[in-house]
Amino acid sequence: MATITRRTGKSGTSYKVQIRIKGYPTDTASFDRLTDAKRWAAETEAAIRQGKHFGIARRRSFADLADKYEASIGEYLKSAQARRGHFRYWRSEFRGHSLEDITPALIAASYAKLHKDSDRSIATANRYLASLSAAFTYAVKELGWIERNPCSRVRKGTESAGRVRYLEDDERVRLLKACKESRNPLLYPACVLALSTGARQSELMNLRWPQIDFARRTILLRDGETKNGSGRVLPLTGEAFNLLRDMSKVRDLRDDRVFPVAAAGRGFGSLRNAWDKALARAKVEDFRWHDLRHTAASYLTMAGVGSMEVAKVLGHKTLQMTARYSHLSPERTVEIGDVLTKRLGLTGKARR
Repeated sequence: MATITRRTGKSGTSYKVQIRIKGYPTDTASFDRLTDAKRWAAETEAAIRQGKHFGIARRRSFADLADKYEASIGEYLKSAQARRGHFRYWRSEFRGHSLEDITPALIAASYAKLHKDSDRSIATANRYLASLSAAFTYAVKELGWIERNPCSRVRKGTESAGRVRYLEDDERVRLLKACKESRNPLLYPACVLALSTGARQSELMNLRWPQIDFARRTILLRDGETKNGSGRVLPLTGEAFNLLRDMSKVRDLRDDRVFPVAAAGRGFGSLRNAWDKALARAKVEDFRWHDLRHTAASYLTMAGVGSMEVAKVLGHKTLQMTARYSHLSPERTVEIGDVLTKRLGLTGKARR
């Protein structure tokens, strides 16, 4: 705590402030006015307790920050496991460094190694940098250990526009037929539900029966159960509705998951072999499970559903992400062109 001593000498009266707080060095200062002395004492005590005095950035290591941040995200963050993997890299890069040592230049050099000296893509390197930036933001806003986030001055690499792959009509028919004929009874319902809702693989594999409302024909994904953390409602219609209703009548009462596959493998892992075999039988090449979501987005767009509505169904926070997942088939592009030329009165006459 602070003590203020009044001193009177030849030059007049002054006030000496001495601050002693356990675990911190003693700090002193002198002032001509008592009000100034009290103000400095209050502000300095507060700064010490908040870790903003005595150059805390020099005394805190990166390992201290990593420990604090990883503990803060716990298990609530959907990407917590991935971020811990990212921090294994950053811990090795910044071992022995204080927070004051970690400059934008040092971060940029380590970031460059991620995609230049390894097989990691620029997109993956950007995820690593995003995790690091989140930790430094935590250090600024929550801990008060540093004044600014050094990652804000590090330029990220430009990511590719993304993969363009969705099922053509004949591919869709063949793939659904192969899934239906699979020896794994969960494969066809999972595939139909993915196509009908555009849900992510993790959302489907973690789906539980209490989330399904057959009366309203909806599936509720609560906050924290999606990739971006925001809940949303999925439509449950057509074949997907019928399949899940039939499954609900004979479900395992000891396990409330709709697709209780984790016991035989981790998450989607126990469906992986059945999925790969179905793709081979259907002769559908260069296609991943995530492309079912891509297919749903593309079909909605081609059916004339607006970007805002597609974004709401898929759970995108930006229209830019929706545009990345939604593509028009060449035939639909020509149809749109016909609509435009007709509106412009430039349809022309058939030539022989």
